[in-house]
Amino acid sequence: MPALWTHSEKLLLASLSATRLTLLVSAGLPVETQNSSIDERAVEEAAAHEGLDPPTLAGRLAAEKALAVSRRHPERVVLGADQVLECEGEVFHKPVDGAAARAQLMRLSGRRHALHSAGALAIGGQVVERFLGSAHLTMRPLTEEAVDLYLDLAGPDVLKSVGVYQLEGFGVHLFETVEGDHSTILGLPLLPLLAALRRLGCLAL
Repeated sequence: MPALWTHSEKLLLASLSATRLTLLVSAGLPVETQNSSIDERAVEEAAAHEGLDPPTLAGRLAAEKALAVSRRHPERVVLGADQVLECEGEVFHKPVDGAAARAQLMRLSGRRHALHSAGALAIGGQVVERFLGSAHLTMRPLTEEAVDLYLDLAGPDVLKSVGVYQLEGFGVHLFETVEGDHSTILGLPLLPLLAALRRLGCLAL
């Protein structure tokens, strides 16, 4: 079998996200994962102090993740990725419990929001590539009963998503329109990533 990946070491994903891992493996990339262990809330607070907009915040988080792991493994190609949900200028965070998830869905109900998914590639403790994708989603007007039913059907995994939905599962029932690349919605703009890896000489195709 001819080799797609040309680097001597596997791509190192600075995340334990099963969704991002699945996207990468489905594209034929050899991947290992490692938790970046950065303090995301501290990065977000610093970014708010600097007045960074949501897309730039997503890029900052992705870069910090990539750098944290790259400093431990300077010989590897390290991928950091993050996603920020923005609705009418407000940045949303992952809910801490079911009550917070319910409140967040009610706030998104009937409104259009953006998902900004950013990635960064680092080698030798330096960011060498950055990329960003954005998608826009309009949620149906939802009753409290509909939100409760959705949360019961979807289960606790929704707490892992900043938008409290997983579009590849029950979350698809919540929306009127979806504009944007599917991988961007899942948290990793795949086409810009592949283009960046080609620029680094990591892909044969």
